[in-house]
Amino acid sequence: MRSSNPVFSRRGFSRDNGHAGFNAAPQAGAATAGANPYAQGTANPYATNPYAQPDTQYGAPQAPARSGAMTIDDVVTRTAMTLGTVVLTAALSWALLPVDASNIGTSYGIAIGAALVAFVFAMIQSFKRKASPAIILAYAAFEGVFLGVISSAVSTYIGPGTVMQAVMGTMCVFAGVLLAYKMRWIRVTRRFYGFVMAAAVGFVLLMMVNLLFSVFGGGDGLGFRSGGLGILFGIIGIILGACFLALDFKQVEDGVNFGAPREEAWLAAFGLTMTLVWIYLEMLRLLSILNGDD
Repeated sequence: MRSSNPVFSRRGFSRDNGHAGFNAAPQAGAATAGANPYAQGTANPYATNPYAQPDTQYGAPQAPARSGAMTIDDVVTRTAMTLGTVVLTAALSWALLPVDASNIGTSYGIAIGAALVAFVFAMIQSFKRKASPAIILAYAAFEGVFLGVISSAVSTYIGPGTVMQAVMGTMCVFAGVLLAYKMRWIRVTRRFYGFVMAAAVGFVLLMMVNLLFSVFGGGDGLGFRSGGLGILFGIIGIILGACFLALDFKQVEDGVNFGAPREEAWLAAFGLTMTLVWIYLEMLRLLSILNGDD
C-alpha cells in the first residue's frame, strides 16, 4: 500500500474502475490496470500470498477469505492507536509546555525539534518495504508534541476556542469526505490522482519558497500565510487534505478487496494520520487568520 501523501506514495494494488465504497467487491475484468493510478500490471500484487488468490477463470482477485488478511476493523483499530498517540502526546506537551511570554523560545524550540524528528521517522517508514508499528507510533508521538505546542500557542495568542474549532472542522472534513466516498460522489481515477499530486507538489513548493523569504526577509515572506492570500491558501490546503482523504479511503478499500496482509493496516493508519494532521494544521492556520482579524 502506498500513502496518498505527497512524498510517501510508493505502493498500490487496485484494478477496479475507481469508484468509491468500502463495501464494494472487486469486479472481474472490470477495467484494465491503466485505468487506476494504483495498478501494478494486470494482476493482483497479493495473488502470491495465501490471503488473496487470483480467479482462475477471469484473472480477477478474490476478496480475502482468511483471518490473516487486512480488514476494515484492522484499519480502524490501528488508526485509533496512531491518532490516540498523537492526541495523548499533544495533550501532555500542552500541559507541560504551555506557551507564554516566559518560555516561548524554549517551547517553540522543542516543537521544531519534535517536528523534525517526526519527519525523519516518517521518511524512514516511507522507504521501508514493510510497515513498522514502532516507527509509525514514534512518528505519531513526536507529531503530537509538535501539535500540542502549536495548539497551545494558538490558544494563548489567538483564543482558546480556535483549537476546538480546528478540531471540529477537521472532523467535519473527514466525515464529509467519507460520506461522499461511500455515496460514490467522489471517483478516484488516474486523472484525479495526477491532479491532486501535481497540486500538492505546487502547494508545498510555494510554501517552502514563502518560508525561505520569511526566514531571510522577515515577516510572512510572500504573504502566503497571512491576510487574504493566507486565507486563500488555507482553503486550498484544506481542499487538498480532503482529496488526500479520498485517496486514503481508496487505498483502504483496495487493500481489503485484494486481500492485503494484516500488517498493511498500519500503513493505512499511517497515511490517514498524516492526512488528518495536514488538515488540522491548515484548519488551525486558517482559523487563526480569521479569528486574529476580529
